[in-house]
Amino acid sequence: MRGPASAWRIYLAMTGMELRLATRRGENLLVTLVVPIVLLVFLANIELVTIEGGATIDLLVPSILALAVLSTGMVALGISTAFERSSGVLKRLGGSPLPSWAMIGAKTTVVTATVLVQLLLVVVVGWFLGWDPPIGVPETLAAAAPWLTLGTLASAGIGLLMAGRLRAETVLALANGLYVLALVAGGIIVPLDRLPPVIAIPASILPPALIADLLRGAMVPGGTVVPVEAMALLLWAVALLGLAARTFRVADEG
Repeated sequence: MRGPASAWRIYLAMTGMELRLATRRGENLLVTLVVPIVLLVFLANIELVTIEGGATIDLLVPSILALAVLSTGMVALGISTAFERSSGVLKRLGGSPLPSWAMIGAKTTVVTATVLVQLLLVVVVGWFLGWDPPIGVPETLAAAAPWLTLGTLASAGIGLLMAGRLRAETVLALANGLYVLALVAGGIIVPLDRLPPVIAIPASILPPALIADLLRGAMVPGGTVVPVEAMALLLWAVALLGLAARTFRVADEG
């Protein structure tokens, strides 16, 4: 029987392996680290969106953070897990002495580490582009922390829900399609009040818009966090992760 020390060694080894794999997936690094920063720089210079009484960068920093969270949980985690499942890696791990909590914990650790790196990059680049929140950067990030956390969990739930039921090629196409849809019409880059009602109303109850609105409410000067949106995002995170856990299959049937 493995003791606690042995179990923790397995967890640390699994986390190290997941981190090494994450750094070798060029497409994941592109969508999680490069694309959000490129969009931040690009949008800050063309002023596609504006904010009354403030700088455009004040609106863009929380919006890009919302996009970064989606890229990590929904896209990168979903696609990588789907291909691990398709190739039989998860099935072999499921039949090994590896505890299931170690695999889940390792993937969660990698997602968290990626979000922290994204946060650092967005804050540093945003600062160079003129982002200087009036209450201070540490205080602003502390206010945004709960919504970054819930957003990461909800996004991971979407990714794992797709990865646990669909074929890898389907997840690849669907995750990237949802990412582009969220970027264009999900209330992330362009706030919902500037979108047509036929798009804004259904989008307003979905995780991408909720994550973006809550981050803007916490980080934009004069912004307000809406309690109903906070409760809705919490429900999404719990429901998506719960459904993913109940329906996840380590291998395709047949």
